[in-house]
Amino acid sequence: MRRLAAALLALGLAGPAAAVPLAEHPPLQALIDEMVRQDGFERAALERLFADAAFQQSIIDAITRPAEKLPWYRYRPIFLTEQRIAGGVEFWRAHAADLARAEREHGVPAAVITAIIGVETRYGAVTGRYRAIDALTTLTVAGLPRSAFFGRELRELLLLGREQRLDLAALSGSYAGALGLPQFMPSSYRAYAVDFDADGRRDLLGSPADAIGSVANYLRRHGWQRGEPISVPAAVAPAATGLAASDPKPELTLAELRRRGVLAEARVAPSLKAALIRLDAEHGDEYHLGFQNFYAITRYNHSPLYAMAVTQLAAAIGERRASTP
Repeated sequence: MRRLAAALLALGLAGPAAAVPLAEHPPLQALIDEMVRQDGFERAALERLFADAAFQQSIIDAITRPAEKLPWYRYRPIFLTEQRIAGGVEFWRAHAADLARAEREHGVPAAVITAIIGVETRYGAVTGRYRAIDALTTLTVAGLPRSAFFGRELRELLLLGREQRLDLAALSGSYAGALGLPQFMPSSYRAYAVDFDADGRRDLLGSPADAIGSVANYLRRHGWQRGEPISVPAAVAPAATGLAASDPKPELTLAELRRRGVLAEARVAPSLKAALIRLDAEHGDEYHLGFQNFYAITRYNHSPLYAMAVTQLAAAIGERRASTP
């Protein structure tokens, strides 16, 4: 934290230099120059927008301690709650036609689409309390390891605002700048959002239909395989635990994994490729095999914990819906 504080002080973001306008910091000056030169923006308009942006230390604090750093036994209860399961059943009931159409067109089960929106925003109830311009500006100038990424997302936000005619001074989202019911980053909004309700706008902020269609489109574009499994529990011989890796990309077939001491605890085609996923349970490790569809979910959020929470919430919502008259 001392290093971070020193870096912020050097940037004029803490201490006596905090009065330095954000727009005068080099990353934003470079961004303004680029957008004027390449994208046809007016310099004065950009300078006014950034003059109104506010650096927020709470954004830095939040991004340096994400929930995905928790062990699985503490992460899982955040999302596998009665509120999210019951809310998922209700969301599915309210938007059954759109979910069925998205599943038919993209091959992504309605339960998975519902679970992602449930994990991200509790079905639209919590879409973020930070102004997107504040979040992405703060992260761009903060000198963090991913500040260059957030600088690119800030540019995407400005382009998105122009395309969608959004009031960027009023647009709110997550501490990382994610937007709408499905919490798309601005670049994902521009690349993968769809006008599912055919009203002429790709509205992830207020249209559940567009959110549903966009989540399905995102997963399909990132390799979702229609009709294939997501994950199954695994029994692992002690000598095979080293096969678990942080990268959930499936590389080995189930047949090969079985030869090495990893056994799928469900009937799955031995030709399918999977990755061995290790999760920190409360009383020891638990293992799962993640298939291509598990990997597709990690393209939404790269944490295997996130993908497993979505997978298990989807299963819980599906079971509850099937048992509810």
